[in-house]
Amino acid sequence: MLENLKQNFVDHVRHLQNLITEEIKKIDPSIEIIEDNWKRKDFNDNDGGGGITRAFQGEVIENAGVNTSVVYGAIAPDFAKKIGSTNETMWATGISLIIHPRNPKVPTTHANFRMIQAGDKFWFGGGADLTPYYPHTEDFKYFHQVWADACKPYGNYEEFKVKCDNYFVNKHRENEMRGVGGIFFDHFNTGDTESDLAMVKDLSNYFIKSFFPIVEKRVNEDFTAEDEDFQLHRRGRYVEFNLLHDRGTMFGLQSNGRTDSILISLPGRVKYSYKYAPKDGSPHAEMMKYYYPMNWV
Repeated sequence: MLENLKQNFVDHVRHLQNLITEEIKKIDPSIEIIEDNWKRKDFNDNDGGGGITRAFQGEVIENAGVNTSVVYGAIAPDFAKKIGSTNETMWATGISLIIHPRNPKVPTTHANFRMIQAGDKFWFGGGADLTPYYPHTEDFKYFHQVWADACKPYGNYEEFKVKCDNYFVNKHRENEMRGVGGIFFDHFNTGDTESDLAMVKDLSNYFIKSFFPIVEKRVNEDFTAEDEDFQLHRRGRYVEFNLLHDRGTMFGLQSNGRTDSILISLPGRVKYSYKYAPKDGSPHAEMMKYYYPMNWV
């Protein structure tokens, strides 16, 4: 039965990858897509599965990645110990995506939904979060409301929101969040795998509704050089989180994942300036106060 559930989730994330790809194509007719079907070796140099990476670049979407993978096989003993595997093997599948729009009035978004088996243990993880660059607070409320509605049948929005607020944080930047949060969960296992799988599939189906209406609303808004400068500096904070704190990045690299597919989350353009701060009284200075936990619903 577990093998059937695993295949069920593999089929689901691949279908969701196709649906999100179509949404990106609709929102950006100029989009160029590079698709890679990649393979990997496990720790013992045997077949270790692989994945489908789709890299996007266009006029509306500056760069994006929508990836699925199914990886399995032997893992390094130290990595097995780290993730709690009982026999130095693992199996994992999921979808992971990042979208960096070009217009700074449009937020960046990230989402992933995954199922992992380590030895005889298995769990689910994932979530979605929003990284805006302009203080359109109605967009933040909309994003959170969609996820609150998604979680309502399961009664876990508040729990998952707090986990998100506490996870996507640059602790080395005085606990500044990389965005305005969303939902996040990891090592989720109630003991009823069939029920857990149904919940994660259901939640993942809300991603399109949570993000693309915001893109449609903001994509044609004018922006200034100052707006773009703030966007590029905030992307720098995004890079810092992904490289210093993100467990998904570390898991991918330590499990012999495909480096280009893992680091596709990084923005195509980014800016660093010594002791950067937005101008006092600007919308960007206002935006800075929202990079901390707030109640948006």
